[in-house]
Amino acid sequence: MAAHDSEFYAPLSDYAMIGDCHGAAFVSRDGSVDWCCLGRFDVDPVFCRILDAAKGGYLSIQPTVPYEVTRTYLAGTNILRTVFITPKGKIAVTDFMPVGRKSGAGTHDYVTLTAPFWLVRVVESLEGTTKIRVTYRPTPDFVRCTGNLTASPGGVSIENGPYFYGDGEFTVGDEGAETIIELCAGERKFFIVSGEPIKDDRHYLPARAQHLFKITKKFWEEWSSYCQYSGPYLERIQRCALLLKLLTYAPTGSIVSAPTTSLPDMTSGKRNWDARRCWLQDATLTHYVLSTLGYGGEASRFSQFLARCCVENHPQVPVSCGIDGDATAKEEHLDHLEGYRGGLPDRTGDGVVAQPQLHVYGEVLDWACLAQSLGMQIDGGGLALLDSLADVVAMNWMEPDRKIRSMPGPPRQLVSSKIMSWVAMDRAIRMFGDHGGRGEIREAIRKAVLTWGVDPEHGYLRQTFEGPETDTEALRAPLMGFPLPRSTFERTVNMITGTLQSTDLLKDSGKEDLVRESEGPVLTSSLWLVDALLFLDREEEAKDLYKRLLSYSNDVGLFPQVIDPKTQEFLGNFPRAVTHLSLIHTAMNFTLYKTGGVEALYGIYADRARQTVPASTGLRALWTTFKKSVFVRRFWSSDASILILDPPGTPSNDTP
Repeated sequence: MAAHDSEFYAPLSDYAMIGDCHGAAFVSRDGSVDWCCLGRFDVDPVFCRILDAAKGGYLSIQPTVPYEVTRTYLAGTNILRTVFITPKGKIAVTDFMPVGRKSGAGTHDYVTLTAPFWLVRVVESLEGTTKIRVTYRPTPDFVRCTGNLTASPGGVSIENGPYFYGDGEFTVGDEGAETIIELCAGERKFFIVSGEPIKDDRHYLPARAQHLFKITKKFWEEWSSYCQYSGPYLERIQRCALLLKLLTYAPTGSIVSAPTTSLPDMTSGKRNWDARRCWLQDATLTHYVLSTLGYGGEASRFSQFLARCCVENHPQVPVSCGIDGDATAKEEHLDHLEGYRGGLPDRTGDGVVAQPQLHVYGEVLDWACLAQSLGMQIDGGGLALLDSLADVVAMNWMEPDRKIRSMPGPPRQLVSSKIMSWVAMDRAIRMFGDHGGRGEIREAIRKAVLTWGVDPEHGYLRQTFEGPETDTEALRAPLMGFPLPRSTFERTVNMITGTLQSTDLLKDSGKEDLVRESEGPVLTSSLWLVDALLFLDREEEAKDLYKRLLSYSNDVGLFPQVIDPKTQEFLGNFPRAVTHLSLIHTAMNFTLYKTGGVEALYGIYADRARQTVPASTGLRALWTTFKKSVFVRRFWSSDASILILDPPGTPSNDTP
């Protein structure tokens, strides 16, 4: 552990996220913004105290005397409201990043989001008299860029850094710029961080910030109203949906895995990654969840982004793409920072994208099959591209592979990769027909899995062909439509719960030498177990487990990916898109089970989508309705272009 112990770092569960669908900020329970990227998720942050308690920057607003805290998001929004209660008064801090429509856009226009790329903090005295301390310490370029702060009436600036408007008189010291303000009941103060100097007259800024608050609140409320989920835990599911929208990069439609970098998956550090990228392994789940919730606009834009990634990187399918679709990601270590709680390494970029991982091809073909079933029209070039991806799998499915992240050693004969190779062949046959011996290859893969992937003594799915260990990836087999005997799947579930389950949570794998060091339990794996219990018709067990898993969120409804088994603290980059996608997906499986029993869960995502995607917003319905009057846009010029349909007059859920 480095010089700064854990007491200097807020637990990750103390953070709430705000954003504008371009960048994001983290606000702690004690009123400090400890992470903030303006304009883009993947730019260097203006505040990064979460990665170095001593050096990293922050913007803190809190009472000068002891206080109690309550906080929540305003209903149906991503606007955070924190209330500080002191012996003499009560104040509220409202945090948001402005977002809205382009000026003059109509209600149903297909427009991109617009935002000034500001962080806005509004302090209001609710009762009594309260003194607050405001401390502003920017650290651009991950603290590599230093400069002197300059305070002027109503603002603080730094060369080559962000601009700060503060409703007070600041003095500059060793810890940054600071002021103490006394607020009486009814008084309100505004504080704004901008990546560029604010051109408005500073006397007008409070009025503009208040106007942007109203626009932002209306934007989120209207977006939330499009959600068509009506099952159990409605509030929790809506919060998950709002988080997914926060993680969406509006200019391209991509969704980042998480808005942070280098938050360790283990208490000892070592497994730290930059999660500000879009992971293709989540493609089908993302499209399915967005479509089922009724957000056809988001599903369409995400698919446009994914299609472009495939075209630009063909014939290779990358593990992840940047938010602009670029698969390259130069990795850089930030050795001058100590890391969250001393958990080095800190890094930007992602060197793992170069690893060959065959299972991603199955994911992309599964996504294409789903998207096509919902009405996405793919031209001849796009079909040829997808067809060629199936050829890659047909030629290479017998080769060893790697798991995402957790296998730094040599490639292995992974059962999960074989199943996803089967998926690739199956979806190719569904989309293009059985040619080139694909039916025979699909059957050969199935036989290989059942011959070498099943433990000969106990009859459960193993992690690899070489050893007895299992892992939670096996729980996904029925969801992918893989023809696994029920008895084999039941023994697999029992083996996993017996060896990998810790209380309500599952570890990814039981073999520590594959991951160098065993990490904490993973929430998505536990949600796969809920799905598996439903497939086995064990409804009450599934319900009880799902209810308990919902309790692992923080106080504002956000979930991590990994949890420390001893302390129950959040680990890893946070909040994670795949966790919230999985929570929604499992809730939808409960709805399917309620209406049609286990049989309603059978098949593949394309089959289940026909039952769950609302007809009024599904892409399939839009294509049928507007078939003769669509506008076709080409996002790139290539023989492998995919045509995206924008029906005229269609409400854009991307920008309410």
